[in-house]
Amino acid sequence: MALRLSADSPHRRWAIALALYVGCGTVFAVVAGSPRLTEHTHFNHYALMANAWLHGRLDLPGGPPAYSQNNDFAEFAGKTYISFPPFPALLMLPFVKLAGSPENFQDGQFVIWLAGLGPALLFLVLEKLRRSEQARRSERENVMFALLFAFGTVYFFTAVEGTVWFAALVVGVALQAAYVLFSLGAERPALAGLTLACAYMTRPPMLLAAPLFALEALRVCTADAPADARGSREETWASRLSSMGRRIQRRELTRKYVAFAIPILAAFAVNSLLNHARYRNFSPFDPGHEYLTVAWRARMMKWGVLGYHYLSKNLGVMLTILPWVSAHARGPATLEAPFQVNEHGLALWFTTPLYFWLLHPRRTSALSAAVLVSALLPMAMDLLYQNSGWRQFGYRFSCDYAILLFVLLALGERPMGAWFKLAALWSVGWNLFGAVTFDKAAFDRFYFREPSQTVLYQPD
Repeated sequence: MALRLSADSPHRRWAIALALYVGCGTVFAVVAGSPRLTEHTHFNHYALMANAWLHGRLDLPGGPPAYSQNNDFAEFAGKTYISFPPFPALLMLPFVKLAGSPENFQDGQFVIWLAGLGPALLFLVLEKLRRSEQARRSERENVMFALLFAFGTVYFFTAVEGTVWFAALVVGVALQAAYVLFSLGAERPALAGLTLACAYMTRPPMLLAAPLFALEALRVCTADAPADARGSREETWASRLSSMGRRIQRRELTRKYVAFAIPILAAFAVNSLLNHARYRNFSPFDPGHEYLTVAWRARMMKWGVLGYHYLSKNLGVMLTILPWVSAHARGPATLEAPFQVNEHGLALWFTTPLYFWLLHPRRTSALSAAVLVSALLPMAMDLLYQNSGWRQFGYRFSCDYAILLFVLLALGERPMGAWFKLAALWSVGWNLFGAVTFDKAAFDRFYFREPSQTVLYQPD
């Protein structure tokens, strides 16, 4: 066993990844508590979707169950649909079948046991970077990054919720981590395409991480220029691009791109057929959220589901919301909270100040540029979305690209010194607080909730 677990052996990497999966999943389960583990959630939309499929339907013939409070269901042509992208429901399908009904299936528990996959796969990604010498991080540092992702970001409170909105993010994180693993070096183009397609069928913004594979494939399929043929500083960009174009192994690059694209195109086709069957349109990018029976449906009909109209509000939520001191907190005897968190969520830098280390990397590379572009594109789509993420402890949509941000932290090679450790403690402390308190009746006093979603900052 000692030989099999020697440094850099695959057995050692997988053993550590398994330990991270079990350890993180156990912590998530303990923090989530008994109700999440023993009962179905009130917002088990994916289980309801799977159950409809098992009965040969796309709609819910009896409408939403009473316990769901008619929250986030789509109405079209007199029928009730679930507009969330379907891949998580596909994962739940066999378990709903075995349970006999959505109410007998503990969907929250299912999501919690999936939640350990993201940190474990992130560790494997970081180890692949270390072995290829693209990131000079130690194995210990990579373990720490995986743990900080699990417990020092908004992924922590997301992982323990289990309901439909958070389930999608948990599944999406695992798929994105697998996508990055398969994309590095463009070694597994078909699997990279498959995991990205499944991520798109879970969280559509994640599709915009495609440049990572595209640029990695281009890099590995471009032969190095001979030492005596490398251009001088005076060489123009046009001549450099022309020289690179002559070195591209076009057949191999085409093969990788085709293998990558086939699963994504298949996902487009499935989504198009699904949308046509429900809403009579063939768009692969329109899940039907504009048909949700929610109070802000009018704004979607006026401004669209995506648009510049939402950008300023979403930037405010992402970057500026802080806790505020409760006006009613007056000494230790009161039951009022000393501070409150607006349920639009705390600013991303406040919950995870580790991200400040992204602003000044010690080292950059073509790979870090590809990862950065692949993170910024989903971020931009989220910022143009009609919803800020409300209700949330922190900016939960950052889970759409958080794996990529942690890859950038590793690639940037800034030392994990005293200030980094202090930021890590802050991150874990606040996100532990969020995971323990958010959406728990006993801690409602710590949260400011205003259902119209129009109040972002502490009222005067």
